[in-house]
Amino acid sequence: MEFFLIIISAIFVNNIVLSQFLGICPFLGVSNKLSTATGMSGAVCFVITLATAVTYLINSYLLVPFKLEFLQTIAFILVIAALVQMVEIVLKKISPSLYQALGIFLPLITTNCAVLGVAITVVTKEFTFGLPSHMLNFGEAVVYAFATSLGYGLAMVLFAGMRERLALSDVPKAFRGVPIALVTVGILAMAFMGFSGMVK
Repeated sequence: MEFFLIIISAIFVNNIVLSQFLGICPFLGVSNKLSTATGMSGAVCFVITLATAVTYLINSYLLVPFKLEFLQTIAFILVIAALVQMVEIVLKKISPSLYQALGIFLPLITTNCAVLGVAITVVTKEFTFGLPSHMLNFGEAVVYAFATSLGYGLAMVLFAGMRERLALSDVPKAFRGVPIALVTVGILAMAFMGFSGMVK
């Protein structure tokens, strides 16, 4: 039951993009086409989940025991940068077309605040999920990270689908491009607010 609450909360109630406003740059930059949005969502999903697992272990077994918590942010950034390099190398070998389509936004996962935000949130915040508040254990942290990245992917794919429809619509000249995209994402965020109150 607890894992279910974590998943629902991370995907719908506290969506990392639409509720916490993290990872907006790649969200707006790669959401022009559904194919690139799906590829970017997969890459971000992999990096967030793996980075959270690795940083949780580093924090629990290295930083906290040796009283090095002040190095948390630097250590987490280094881990994320290494993982993004790995994803970049794998994508270049497996899917060169997706690698080309993602372009500059693939290295930007390193500076995507959603990845670092989830890693830091997991080790510093107490969660309730409708239950007594506690720090997440390793299993819960990985599930939370994966669910958060699924929420990121869901928001990005929905937004990319809307933007593809908007490209075919007769939008007033003053709203074409980024303005209508921002209005659309604002409405999408309001739609996700309907889930608030389901889980704390």
